[in-house]
Amino acid sequence: MKQAIGLGAGGHAKVIIEILKLRGEFEIVGLLDRNPELRGTTVLEIPVLGNDSTIAEMFARGVRHAFVGLGATGDNRARADLFLRAQAEGFEVIAAIDPRAIISPSAIIGKGAIIMPGAVINAGACLGDNVIVNTGAIIEHDCRIGNHVHVATGATLGGGVTVLDGAHVGLGAGIKQNLRVGRNAIVGAGAAVIQDVADNATVVGVPARALER
Repeated sequence: MKQAIGLGAGGHAKVIIEILKLRGEFEIVGLLDRNPELRGTTVLEIPVLGNDSTIAEMFARGVRHAFVGLGATGDNRARADLFLRAQAEGFEVIAAIDPRAIISPSAIIGKGAIIMPGAVINAGACLGDNVIVNTGAIIEHDCRIGNHVHVATGATLGGGVTVLDGAHVGLGAGIKQNLRVGRNAIVGAGAAVIQDVADNATVVGVPARALER
């Protein structure tokens, strides 16, 4: 069985650990986290071995696979940084796709994707690298999801929606078909998006409106 490490040791990592154990393809040898208080503790029986600086040491020990176990509630840059750091150190960033998700055979899933239980990804959808599709989220046909995007729990994207790199679609939000959500934009929890969202904008409400800067 291939060995893997997790980058992050919080609640998001717990879900990924259970997905990987369910699939039975990797032995998770440890977790790394920036919080020094977590070192020496365990998460679902997986030891926290150190912080991000330990990643090179793990590669030197022969570990070649990693997953990004850090979640995000709006700003996805820290997750993107971990993904790119792992790649730069030589690791293959692995996906964690729950077998209870429904994924079309014609969908394309990028590197390091995290697909949670009950998620639905329909025909012709294309997901970039390091994407989270959280529990029960729906990505309809022909959607285009960029790198480092988080589609949160229960969110729904209509057919043909485009979500660009680094954006966050909040819990229970809905996005009308054929719309565009810009780079690093944030769609607030429960928002109903009926028009395009600009790069770096934050929209909230029903219907969704941009917050003043």
